[in-house]
Amino acid sequence: MSQMGLVMEVAYLNTTGIVSCTRTASSSSACPAVCVLSRVSNPIFRHGRKSVTFQSNRCVNRYFACGAGTLIAGSRKEEGNLKPGVIEDTEDFKSWLHSEGLPPCKVVLKDRPSHDGKHRPIHYVAASEDLEVGDVAFSVPNSLVVTLDRVLGNESIAELLTTNKLSELACLALYLMYEKKQGKQSFWYHFIRELDRQRGRGQLAVESPLLWSESELAYLSGSPTKAEVLGRDEGIKREYNELDTVWFMAGSLFQQYPYDIPTEAFPFEIFKQAFVAVQSCVVHLQKVPLARRFALVPLGPPLLTYRCNCKAMLTAVEGAVQLVVDRPYKAGDAITVWCGPQPNSRLLLNYGFVDEDNPYDRIVVEACLDTEDPQYQDKRMVAQRNGKLAVQVFQVSVGREKEAISDMLPYLRLGYVSDPSEMQSVISSQGPICPVSPCMERAVLDQLYDYFKTRLARYPTTLSEDEALLENPNIDPKRRVATQLVRLEKRMLKACVQVTEELIAELPDHSVSPCPAPYVPILR
Repeated sequence: MSQMGLVMEVAYLNTTGIVSCTRTASSSSACPAVCVLSRVSNPIFRHGRKSVTFQSNRCVNRYFACGAGTLIAGSRKEEGNLKPGVIEDTEDFKSWLHSEGLPPCKVVLKDRPSHDGKHRPIHYVAASEDLEVGDVAFSVPNSLVVTLDRVLGNESIAELLTTNKLSELACLALYLMYEKKQGKQSFWYHFIRELDRQRGRGQLAVESPLLWSESELAYLSGSPTKAEVLGRDEGIKREYNELDTVWFMAGSLFQQYPYDIPTEAFPFEIFKQAFVAVQSCVVHLQKVPLARRFALVPLGPPLLTYRCNCKAMLTAVEGAVQLVVDRPYKAGDAITVWCGPQPNSRLLLNYGFVDEDNPYDRIVVEACLDTEDPQYQDKRMVAQRNGKLAVQVFQVSVGREKEAISDMLPYLRLGYVSDPSEMQSVISSQGPICPVSPCMERAVLDQLYDYFKTRLARYPTTLSEDEALLENPNIDPKRRVATQLVRLEKRMLKACVQVTEELIAELPDHSVSPCPAPYVPILR
């Protein structure tokens, strides 16, 4: 699987930027940020050749009060020297990278305006000169890449992950949250500040639906993606509830923060916002040790532009992570990379964008045999013999709806078999062959037709209404990407309806009524 494809699978089984804010935890969803806490202990920060001791700084307020533009705040005294709306003019991010060992590269950081005037423009990586296929755009040394082996030092990664309680993404998010508490004293100060600036926003400056309000999630009504967002949110919450346990079990991970128990230091909403920020920029490296497979790479995503039809990937080489371009670029062009074979629902959930030309887009149809069927065990055996499960997930890829339906038909026909003698014939036959009578085929196709029509009816808008909405240049960006997603889903469902109608039209006798079947397969 691609470098990005596995990232959120791990996170789901086991959210924008990391910025300071004035709001309380109860309203933090309105300010997607990892707030810098005033309750800073006396940690000792270790990063390679550095070892620095910090002073305690306790305040009555739990959070630093700061303007929306303040990215990293070290103390109230520092903030008091900042004029309202003025960003502290410190060393440039790219200059910091070069000062810490980034070799000369062929990219620059440029600005893309934000749709929200309250938020700063986001950065993106562009070519600083004309590039040809095969050119190395940049090469980031491992000393500037955040991975779990760096977080864990010389300790085994299994110390955390074998507990099956905390994913790599949660671990990296928690690490950056603790590092942020050290403000400018942290080695990663400039990197964290850049993540703050991005606020977990992708190339469209839109945040993951994990951080949308309830009214904004309503844009996804009718789409399975809405339930996926809610399920992912619950998964993040489960990880949050395990933070303290893992923190105590893995003292080597956060030994420089001995007095800051995670759930006391960070409310859930703050952790979720950090998780989403990491989710939007983590890279899945290939052919590296387990402790390095998930990496946060400066100049990597979300500064890079994702494309589904791109072949360029961030690649681990000796002592560095580099990007070799797969197409020519003119100076000033945004650099694009492959985001993996992910459907648009995953792209929106992870990175806040939808690719209209995504060849990997798909919808899912889940079919299952009726467990009340007296012949359930026999049918289950036949299904397994032919590479299917009692609960089978069918992937309907864009442009390949007919092939997907052809794959479903033998499974559905099996579910419709009711006569014991017919079932014995199926068991003794080779391959996924069931007796197909005209009335059974009509019943199977009718069920499929009704299923796809029902799914289409769940959306509150029609395809034509979606098209009209997307023609409005002033549409809210979150609603735009949500509408793009549901429109593409509807197109695939409509194609499935059309394929089913064509198959029904090919039946030899349209006067035949569907066969009754007491235990038909269940479609979800």
